[in-house]
Amino acid sequence: MEHKKEEEVLRLIISKAWEDTNFRKNLISDPLKAIEDLTGAKIVLPEGKTLVINDQTDKSKVFVNIPSEPNVEDIELTEEQLEIIAGGGQTIWRDLVNSLFPTLKNYIKI
Repeated sequence: MEHKKEEEVLRLIISKAWEDTNFRKNLISDPLKAIEDLTGAKIVLPEGKTLVINDQTDKSKVFVNIPSEPNVEDIELTEEQLEIIAGGGQTIWRDLVNSLFPTLKNYIKI
């Protein structure tokens, strides 16, 4: 599946979950079936993996997902990233945090 088609499927799933509470409940309880029923797209997860859908529509809460720790032995850095690290720069960590938690920084006051 092309990235554009994948994005369209994700947009459809999210917009349907926003407008249809029954679909949202089904998506949370059995995400693979709910997605396939809605889109016809089959989700194939690696063996031993499960898909977890969390309802984060409550606007009175700020949600933060803790990502799995990367396997640093599998990470390949560009020359520019290596230079930044060698120089003691924090750009990579800051970029990672900003991409994972884009709105949380608005609530942190130091």
